[in-house]
Amino acid sequence: MKNLVKTSLGAALAVAGASLAVPAAAQVNGIGTVDLSYAVANSQAFQTGYQQIATQYQAQRTTIEQRQQQRQQLIQTFDTNSDGQLDATEQAATQDPNNATVQQIQAIDQEIATLQQPINLARVYVVQQVAQQYSAAMQTVISEQNIQFVISPDALIYAPEGADVTEAVTTALDTRVPSVAVVPPADWQPSDAAVNLFQQIQQILLMAAMQQQQAAAGQQPAEAPATSGR
Repeated sequence: MKNLVKTSLGAALAVAGASLAVPAAAQVNGIGTVDLSYAVANSQAFQTGYQQIATQYQAQRTTIEQRQQQRQQLIQTFDTNSDGQLDATEQAATQDPNNATVQQIQAIDQEIATLQQPINLARVYVVQQVAQQYSAAMQTVISEQNIQFVISPDALIYAPEGADVTEAVTTALDTRVPSVAVVPPADWQPSDAAVNLFQQIQQILLMAAMQQQQAAAGQQPAEAPATSGR
């Protein structure tokens, strides 16, 4: 099982990652499993890069939070019976393009998207730089631990904890890519693979934040989402 590794992303988010003590021969009968999303999200370069981005775009992030609060307040105005949720009739009203409140919400959505775009682009840039060293890091672990087969977590029905070498791959990533840039070149375009990996990691961050909130409220933590690992 993977537990939570705290990071400081400016919004008290947590990165869910592997924290198993990996012995010298962690693989089981030459078979290892590794989760790319967690390996990258636990790397020092990733976490430091996200921290730097949070600081660099603090003003934009504050504005986004304010706009999200305004949006929620506008949504609540459709709750005409004040029961704390929108029934079918109330939801239908939120789809009326001629409704002035709906138009305000759409304008806020557009502003949030505009503010979020450079933040996400910088984050994908960080993810892609770390992920580019994944294959080499994986090969290092394969050689050091004499692994014959590497299986994606998605393909596993069961495996002993010792088969998970995600933490070892993160350690290798830290060696190969101790830091990354956070400002993409002007003409830089992310790869599809980097965008997909970024989205997987964002799900991890979101679930980790939800688990923190539930823990603070004394609730049972939710299960982390499944990730493809590729």
